[in-house]
Parts: sequence; C-alpha cells; structure tokens
Amino acid sequence: MLRIFIFALLLSPIVTIAQDFTFGQLSNNDRIFDRKQLDSNANAVYLNEAGSTRFSYDSETGHMRLIHQYHARIKLFNKEGFDAANIVVPLYKSGTGNNEQETISDIKATTFNYQNGRLEETAMSEKAVFREEKSKYLTLAKFTLPNLKDNSIIEYSYMIETPFLFNFKTWNFQSDIPKVNSTYVAYIPANYRYNVSLRGFYKLTDTKAELSRECLRIAGKEMDCSKLTYNMKNMPAFIEEDYMTAPTNYKSAVYFELEEVFYLNGSSQKYTKTWRDVDYELTSNRDFGGQMKRKDVFKSIVPSLTTNATTDLDKAKAIFEYIKKQIRWNNYYGKYSETSVKEVIDRRSGNVADINFALISALSAADLDVEAVILSTRENGTPNKLYPIMSDFNYVVAKVNIGENSYLLDASEPLLPFGLLPLRCINDQGRVINLKKPSYWIDLKAAKKSATTHSLIGKMTEDGKIIGTVTSIALGLNALNIRKDIKKYTSVDEYVEKLDERLTNIKIKNFKIKNVDSVENALIEEYEVELTIASNENNATHFNPFFINPVRKNPFKLSERNYPVDLGAANEERISINLVLPENYVLKEQPKDLSIALPNQGGRYILQTTLVDKNLMVNQQLLLSKAIYTSEEYHYLKEFYNRVIQAQKADVLISKNN
Repeated sequence: MLRIFIFALLLSPIVTIAQDFTFGQLSNNDRIFDRKQLDSNANAVYLNEAGSTRFSYDSETGHMRLIHQYHARIKLFNKEGFDAANIVVPLYKSGTGNNEQETISDIKATTFNYQNGRLEETAMSEKAVFREEKSKYLTLAKFTLPNLKDNSIIEYSYMIETPFLFNFKTWNFQSDIPKVNSTYVAYIPANYRYNVSLRGFYKLTDTKAELSRECLRIAGKEMDCSKLTYNMKNMPAFIEEDYMTAPTNYKSAVYFELEEVFYLNGSSQKYTKTWRDVDYELTSNRDFGGQMKRKDVFKSIVPSLTTNATTDLDKAKAIFEYIKKQIRWNNYYGKYSETSVKEVIDRRSGNVADINFALISALSAADLDVEAVILSTRENGTPNKLYPIMSDFNYVVAKVNIGENSYLLDASEPLLPFGLLPLRCINDQGRVINLKKPSYWIDLKAAKKSATTHSLIGKMTEDGKIIGTVTSIALGLNALNIRKDIKKYTSVDEYVEKLDERLTNIKIKNFKIKNVDSVENALIEEYEVELTIASNENNATHFNPFFINPVRKNPFKLSERNYPVDLGAANEERISINLVLPENYVLKEQPKDLSIALPNQGGRYILQTTLVDKNLMVNQQLLLSKAIYTSEEYHYLKEFYNRVIQAQKADVLISKNN
C-alpha cells in the first residue's frame, strides 16, 4: 500500500457521475427497451452502468485510500437472465500481518416490476448480504435481488473503500451480458501519475480529460485533480469459449497503474520500476532469493539421490522425482515462499513457491545451473511487458540449463514428466530470475506435443456386435489429464468401473492400464470390449464407425471471435479401426475419403476407408499443429471442425451376399 507522509488531506464532495442516472428514476425507455436494439439473443442487458473512483485521506492512520462507487441498472428479459441478479463483489486482503483489506458499504438494491400499469418496487433487505471467505487474500460479498420476473428491472449500488492504490480501479466495459451504456470517471490528484491503458477489441465511444478545480485540500491549500471520463455504448456481451486464457486479457476495460507520486517538499517516489530494480528486490528477498540460496539443506541428501546418475540430465531427473514425492502441494499458488525450504522438507507440504524453491535449491546443491521463472497462470492474465508489475505474477517454476538445452520444471504436480509444465502455466512469457545475472523473458510453451493414438482390432458378428481390443496410447498433456482422472478414484478398478458406466452400447470385458505412475513413459490403456452399435435390416447391417472419441459438437460456435484460440500445445490424434467382417457379407457403402487442411500449415484431417479381403479399415488423423490460432484464423478453424463433424456422420453399410 502507498503511504503518503504529508499533511492532512481532505477530499471535496463527490461529483455526480451521470446526471441522468439517478437511483430509482426509471425512464419509459428503460421500461420498453427491446433487446433487438442490441442483441436479440440476450437474456439480460445493462441499461446503464456508472462508476467513479476518488482519493480519500484517513486522518486516523495517516494513509491514503480509494473510494469507489458503483451503480448499475439491468433489465432481465426471462428466467435465463436471472443470474444477473446474483451479485458477487470481490474484496481483496493483503494476507499479511498489517491486516489491510477492502470494505464494502452503502449497499442498495431494488427490483422494479411493471404490473397492471403501475411500477412496483421491492427493496432488498440488508440481511440478504452475506460474505464468503474465499481465501486469506479474498472475501466475496454476495447478494441476490428479490422478486424477479420476466422483464424485471434491477438496480443496485455500493461503495468500496480500498487501501490498495497501485492499480487504482480497473473498469470493465464488457461483461457476459450486453451493455447499452457504461461510464467511468476517475479523479486523480495532480501529484499522482498513473499509466492508463485500454485493453480489448473495442474502442471508446467517448473520452474526456478535464480539470476538476479544488478537489483536494492540503494544509489549507486547495489543489486540482484530473477528471478522466471514459464511455462505451452498445457493447456486445463477452462470450467465453473453449481454448482461451484469462478473459481479462481480451475484455474491453481501462486499467490504471501507479507510476510516480510527487510530494509537497519537492521529492518524488517512483512505483513503476525497472527490471533491474525488481531483480535486486527479488534476489535479496528472504522469501524469494533467500530460498533459492538454501542449497545447504540438500548437501547431505543430493549425493544419495544421484548415486546412479551418469549425466547432469540424469541428476536433474532424479532430484525432480524426489521433490515431487517428498512435498505435497497445498493447492495454493504463489511467487513467494510461505515458509523456509527446510521447514517445507520437514512438513512435506507447501505452496507452489515452497515446492519449486526446494527444487531449485536441490538442483543447485547438485551443482546444476538453475534459475527461477516467475509467471502468470492462464486464468490470471498476461503480464505487462513494458515495465514490471509484480502483482501480474502469481507463480514460480524452476529452469535448469543442461548443455545447450533448458528445461522448465514444476514439482507441484506429481504426475508431470520432466520438462513439461502443466497447462495452467503455459501462458505467454515468464521472467527468468537469476541470482547473479539480469533477468530476461522466456516463452512458456509445452515442451512436448500432446498426442493420442487409439486402435481397435476386432471382428463383427452377424448379429451386429463388435468384439475386439481397444488400445489407447497418450503422451504429453493428454496423458497428464488421463492420469489425473484416474487418480481421482481409489483404484484403477474403480476408474474403469465408472468409465464402463459412462459408455453407451459398449461393455468393457477386461482391461490393462500401464504406466499410470511411470510418468516419463506413455500411458497405455487396453480394453477388451463388446460393442452393440449396428442395426440389422433385411440381411443388411449399417453402423457408424466413428465411435472412438468422435467429434459431435463444434467447440467453436461464435460468428466472430475477437481473441485467439489457445490450445496450450499442438495436438495430434490418430484413430485406427480394423474389423473382420462376417462371412458372406460385402461392403455396400462406406464413408468418403477426405483430406482437408488449415491454412498456413495449421493442421489437417485425413479420413481413409479401405476393404482388403474381409478386413474393413477406417483410419483418421486429426492434427492441430499450432498451440495458438489467431482470431483471423478462427473462421477457418470453425469450418474445419464443421467438415470433420459432417464426415463422421457417414455410416458403413454391409449386406449379406446371397
């Protein structure tokens, strides 16, 4: 938190943020608003939204605070839109001993319904507000507006007081429902300098920078503020779709980051630092650099771990396996250790930073070249590249350099193979922190392609059943996901039992699953199965051969997507079916061979059906050769999947040869 050691500071009264937007004063346009004006499919829409943020001085503590006021009016067209009446307000806490936290007050919420030509108002009770302690860093204030009906108009407002000045207050112009009008006003004192940036695809409808006279009084002297007004109109809903990183990367919003404060005595304090400053702070920090240096903890352990290691790579792998098995992740992220490396080893539990600093220390004890990498997880957003903002980062992993190769390691996931990061970490770039050298950016990519191969070898009976063996081999993130799914159950037997229950028309007779815990090897699943998928009519049998992991729904449904498709890793799936047909049956119809490709070598789908003697073979390859596809490539990807789905609707027809 920023502490201003200046004379008593008082703020002038709040300026109204939108003179035509008074609580409870609904217009006829609000009542008759037709969603076709903005989005005919909308279940709810913001008729108006406004907010303002200003500074306030707490004379008791001597600290500056921010006062944020929020006001929204929303029309609910049907029951599907009632979710918009469930309000959740995040309140952040420092999580440290100073007990700094945000508070919410002045909550006002009302539902308006037009009944029999009259406007009926139902105010929410104060008792309807409750708080949920989400973590030591976050509390959620929740309330739901009452008496909801089709075409209800809800309105609510509240005030948040926060001690956290660095990010001022982010304003989101876009949400999961459309907005007719959204206005934000920021009052920034003349002695504060913020970097202001607009994110997202859409541009501002209007923006103003004005002088707000005498907004502050310091030691009896009036001072001015910059009054910054930002407005967007007719904003479409932001629709989340599969294969994306944090929505905050793409939603239209205005962000503020504190750069510098100028004091009355002529001095100033910079808050936007250089990476050189951050490097020094991190490496000298007890909970970061201090833990990277604790190789003494492992000096007596490492020799026994690396006894059979003949190369540095073997040493690194042995140490990585040891840390994964010794320390259990407590499911908390973090870029700072919550305790010491020694205590983590003793307790055998810790957050991500605790575990990976232990890994770094152990690798260092083996005289390996190791560094730390701070990063932002996929749901946390993309870090700022122009200047360091430490709040952008919420995770740390290890980077070990062996010969000409580097390996990124996260020991918090026991089912990860060496050199592969979990999907949550594959997000743009991370910053490499070295104890002796300047930091630098590194791309966060999957070290291995995700790949799965399915094969079925079997025979078809005259009564329309298929009896055979399905073998699936998974690598990379695909293997990780299956292993994690298996580990959710008490045993492999239970996993297969639940799998059998989920499958329709397929009965698992026997199975073998190999390498569940041998994560450096491919995961192999073998199932003896009996399938009833064919239909018999007049000595003819037809069936759909695309019963192994078929593509039934297109994951890309938007008419336009203004953010990239981020798979995390290139992905390849091969499916091979080899069936011996019944005696005296001949092939009458089969799926057409198909070969389609995405532009710029982005991927391909190949389908081939052949009959050799009585062996029917159906082979498929679905390859997405890039981890990220741009929004310009979206419609190609969408059409690609449409054609795959259409191809997999084709049946095989065999008939008895009389």
